[in-house]
Amino acid sequence: MQSGNQTSVSHFILVGLHHPPQLGVPLFLAFLVIYLLTVSGNGLIILTVLVDIRLHRPMYWFLCHLSFLDLTISSAIVPKMLSGFLLDSRIISFGGCVIQLFSFHFLGCTECFLYTLMAYDRFLAICKPLHYATIMTRSVCNYLALGTWIGGTIHSLFQTSFIFRLPFCGPNRVDYFFCDIPAVLRLVCADTTINELVTFVDIGFLALTCFMLILTSYGYIVAAILRIRSADGRRNAFSTCAAHLTVVIVYYVPCTFIYLRPGSQEPLDGVVAVFYTVITPLLNPIIYTLRNKQMKAALRRLGGLREVHP
Repeated sequence: MQSGNQTSVSHFILVGLHHPPQLGVPLFLAFLVIYLLTVSGNGLIILTVLVDIRLHRPMYWFLCHLSFLDLTISSAIVPKMLSGFLLDSRIISFGGCVIQLFSFHFLGCTECFLYTLMAYDRFLAICKPLHYATIMTRSVCNYLALGTWIGGTIHSLFQTSFIFRLPFCGPNRVDYFFCDIPAVLRLVCADTTINELVTFVDIGFLALTCFMLILTSYGYIVAAILRIRSADGRRNAFSTCAAHLTVVIVYYVPCTFIYLRPGSQEPLDGVVAVFYTVITPLLNPIIYTLRNKQMKAALRRLGGLREVHP
């Protein structure tokens, strides 16, 4: 495998989503509305958690991190997509492509770790309620949250450097709407077999490990919930966990489809990628708001401009 200084491409052209020219403006308006709703919805959750002292608990602290990740993932992808719809501005510099790929995998991997951490938090809250307050202290929560960000940084640095050390000396048209690993690897002027294998193993190992930890946590959680004698208690516990399970499924299914299967069906890849880069960040605040009584009550208090006291 050749590497290093043979890179002669100064920019890439993002082909974007394939659509008839007359749909450019309608698609721009649709994705603009989705993006604004994503930013406002996740921003509202962050504001609510910070303002309402009743939500100053580990579960909502981690939810605040999740909302910030969803907001930034969408902001790393959607603005460039919008400019392609309206202005036909599809050029991205080589450095811009590096930054976009790094940002996407940094934020996405951090979110993967965060889902695992949120499952562990629910496991402690439901299975070990008497020890929960002493285990999940504020400092522990901060260290755990910091660990997810550090883990995402290490993963993305490895993936990004491993790809962009290869030579790019020929075509520069990225047949995708953002710079992602499978699309960028197709433009490399060298054998990418090792890169494809490493990407599969790396992302597969992380995703599978986190997913198995989440399933294990919820196995214990379900067993603990079924032992609750009160019907209301069981219902409240299931309601608390249902939102997290929903967003985990919404997150893992598209990622598995894109990165952990042999071959590629490019048009379908683009549709699935739109789902987890554009739609999922919009769905998460809706799911958590609709399924969580405390969050809905806090939003009503915030909307009523009532001062929140301890």
